[in-house]
Amino acid sequence: MSSVLIIDDKESMRSMLSQTLSAEGYEVATAPSGPAGLSLAREQGFDIVLTDLKMPDMDGLDVLRSVKEIDVDTAVIVMTAYGTVEHAVEAMRQGAYDFISKPFQSDHLTVLVQKALENKRLQAENSLLREELSHNLGFSDIIGTNEKMKEVSRLIRKVANSDTSVLITGESGVGKELFARAVHSLSPRRDKPYVTINCAAIPRELLENELFGSERGAYTGAVARKIGKFEIADSGTIFLDEIGDMELPLQAKLLRALQERTIERLGGSKPIHVNVRVVAATNCNLTELIAKKQFREDLFYRLSVFPIQIPALRERLDDIPALSDYFLEKYCRDMNKVPKSFSKDAMSLLGKYHWPGNVRELQNTIERAVILAEGKKVTPDHLAIRLQRTEEIQMREGAGLKEIAAHAQMVTERGAIIRVLKQVRGNKRKCAKALKIDYTTLFDKIKKYSIAPEEML
Repeated sequence: MSSVLIIDDKESMRSMLSQTLSAEGYEVATAPSGPAGLSLAREQGFDIVLTDLKMPDMDGLDVLRSVKEIDVDTAVIVMTAYGTVEHAVEAMRQGAYDFISKPFQSDHLTVLVQKALENKRLQAENSLLREELSHNLGFSDIIGTNEKMKEVSRLIRKVANSDTSVLITGESGVGKELFARAVHSLSPRRDKPYVTINCAAIPRELLENELFGSERGAYTGAVARKIGKFEIADSGTIFLDEIGDMELPLQAKLLRALQERTIERLGGSKPIHVNVRVVAATNCNLTELIAKKQFREDLFYRLSVFPIQIPALRERLDDIPALSDYFLEKYCRDMNKVPKSFSKDAMSLLGKYHWPGNVRELQNTIERAVILAEGKKVTPDHLAIRLQRTEEIQMREGAGLKEIAAHAQMVTERGAIIRVLKQVRGNKRKCAKALKIDYTTLFDKIKKYSIAPEEML
């Protein structure tokens, strides 16, 4: 169970936050002041610390610095009131995961906490990659010895030292986010902010606000100034994932930001200078979108000064043994299971599969296999994957009931999601509501089942 520490001098706020997060299944502790909170942090440690910025004994910035001294991996979220947003931006630059402006809705807070935990998990995984597989390509975040991967490594090293915009393309699941972070980590901006935003995961009407921020009163409910991701990333790097999902009017504003290095908050009139290096990624064919008038050609050329194509896993099958062994060791360790190895037939099956979901699918497959395998060997029976035969994908021969059930669930869920998406004309938020799941779960399933944009309309 993930643990959260709430530090706020107002008892009513502590009580409300504690009830909200406890209801979501978190282990929650509270403290009325910074010193009291730090004492708890030293005693037991927390995954996340949620601290108010303005407190009488010790402000949120001091809490942030002290928490990071205790455990640098603890995610810190800073709560701010109107008039203290600039201090919150400073907190981000000092290592806070994010900030949230009061008053806020409980749903907003829970989503932010979920994202912070997911980010913490990814950072831990990346740390393992750095420690265990850094020798493969000469820099730490990329796994693989395939010749195509070595070429990608070479390109990233060449472009990292410049401020050139980079466009990373590749299928879903190839790890474009990892390569984007590698560009930042190898650049002179490595010690500056690295900010990510998924253009497909945020409702389109809110994306501009997330990117560029807004002034108080810019729209109904804007009770305080909001600082956008571009300002937060100033002097660092911003990663725009799924850039192909951005609507045309917002593309024009992004183009202006890239050309003039200035932005304007919603409701504002004062240009704000930003020094940001942009790395974008997409699994779409932007050339086709340009032909359909769905993506600006001038923005494409501005973003793709240095394009990098990430190969699909089926194009680097010689990396599967190393990747599979890594994930197997990782999940055995995470689940406190005895160390396991693959049987000869299991490794052969992994090498024959076509991996439409790429490395992400391989990772999920091996995680599931570790759960199913009771002994020290992972066999084909533990791998719920389907081989490609002629024109269709079928369950492999000898599949057990668990595999058949997993396959049936996948087929049913994928079909239902596509059917509802078509009914709501691709509106993911409406689709999630109709299916009675949250937006994040829907987005994850769209990725997992490789549902293409054209299947949603």
